[in-house]
Amino acid sequence: MIELLDIDHVGIAVEDLDAAVERYRRSFGIEPAHREVVEDQGVEEVLFAVGSSFIQLLGARGPQTPVGTFLARRGPGLHHVAYRVSDVRAALDHLGAEGARLIDRAPRPGSRGTTVAFVHPRSVAGVLVELVQGGRARSATADP
Repeated sequence: MIELLDIDHVGIAVEDLDAAVERYRRSFGIEPAHREVVEDQGVEEVLFAVGSSFIQLLGARGPQTPVGTFLARRGPGLHHVAYRVSDVRAALDHLGAEGARLIDRAPRPGSRGTTVAFVHPRSVAGVLVELVQGGRARSATADP
């Protein structure tokens, strides 16, 4: 059994990251809490703290990256929901045993010093799910 501890973040793919950041600043009166390039995932992210979670704006680092491909197929919008768990490896083992289609068979490094893994949308009601362990929730670790 997996214990979901919290919603870590909701990922939103955007075509122009800087314009989207400015739109969130003006529309919601919030400032970025964290900005980071995650090279191995081909994204630049900006996080806005909301309650105990984040809104994550995702800009593709190229058209052949996962977010770049998503934007070409679907346009901007909801990309994934990330759940905070205590043990990503155990969560993957459990989901695999339950027959879930795993994008990641093993945990990998994520932003903010986290460990992450993704579960295919076909296994989870049509929404890409990210499992997140560790890291620094609700803290700025890079210049926004």
